Amino acid sequence: MKANGTVRIVVGVDPSLVGLRTLRLAPETSDDRLTRSYERCRELHRRHGRTYYLATLLLPRWKRRHVHALYGFTRYTDDIVDAMTGEDVTRRAARLSEWRSRFAIALAGGRVDDPVLPALLNTMSVFALDPADFAAFLRSMALDLTVTGYDTYDDLLGYMAGSAAAIGSMMLPILGAGDVALARGPARELGLAFQLTNFIRDVGEDLARGRVYLPAEDLDTFGVTVDDLRCGVATGPVRRLIAFEVDRARRHYARAAPGIPMLARESRPCIRTAYELYGGILDEVVAAGYDVLSRRAVVPNRRRIAVAAANLLADPDRPLPLPGRPRTAVT
Repeated sequence: MKANGTVRIVVGVDPSLVGLRTLRLAPETSDDRLTRSYERCRELHRRHGRTYYLATLLLPRWKRRHVHALYGFTRYTDDIVDAMTGEDVTRRAARLSEWRSRFAIALAGGRVDDPVLPALLNTMSVFALDPADFAAFLRSMALDLTVTGYDTYDDLLGYMAGSAAAIGSMMLPILGAGDVALARGPARELGLAFQLTNFIRDVGEDLARGRVYLPAEDLDTFGVTVDDLRCGVATGPVRRLIAFEVDRARRHYARAAPGIPMLARESRPCIRTAYELYGGILDEVVAAGYDVLSRRAVVPNRRRIAVAAANLLADPDRPLPLPGRPRTAVT
């Protein structure tokens, strides 16, 4: 370590990478601290992101910790907004503001005492990740403190541009692509597909937090009210609404699929697995007759393991299935 506190960190980096950036850290920052930070992010990922964590295991070992770092940052932020919903909104907003300030200080080279940020900043430096994507993510998370619904799908897309599409952009340099600019659009579409899938699955859970992510114009189109959703009964109109949203999510998956062959070959099994397992949630929704109110759609463990194994062993360039194919009539 140099006296001025500038260090070259190479923990978890493929030796073949070129153009490794230099990250300015506080002088007392150590490799041990960085290792602990990556492990903290990995544990957050393992505990809270079961599907994505399983897919990440298919990445080369040197790439995994960088994905864990991104997950740790996004999960920590999300927990401030969501896991503390018993607290006053003003207090949660203050917590989020303080977290954003710590991130900004650390990004500028200042000293912060935080278990997640050393790993994140190292990953950002190694892959030259765009801070604008992180700013967009934080802006969308701030919306969750005060915004309880969205009038149109365009309005919702404005939120998801930061909360989901930006994560696709963050991930892309880590995954690798021959033409990053060309792969960026499909990567962002995959982020949108994953998040809309979560919104479809978690209608009841989001209602408990006081939010409705399904656009109000869609509810109006199918004659569904928020009170109808709160009742927990999947009436015909509710099922038709969910079927409509499933079809919309499928279109995002279809636009994302061409981007997977653009990725570095070693990264494709991971993203194919995530694509198929998140898409499998839509399959479960369809199999349940679009009832997302009386039970939570979950991909069975046996299918999760089978999909991961198949993508580890099979040709990473084989065609991708489109999720959510109709299995039941909507009445």
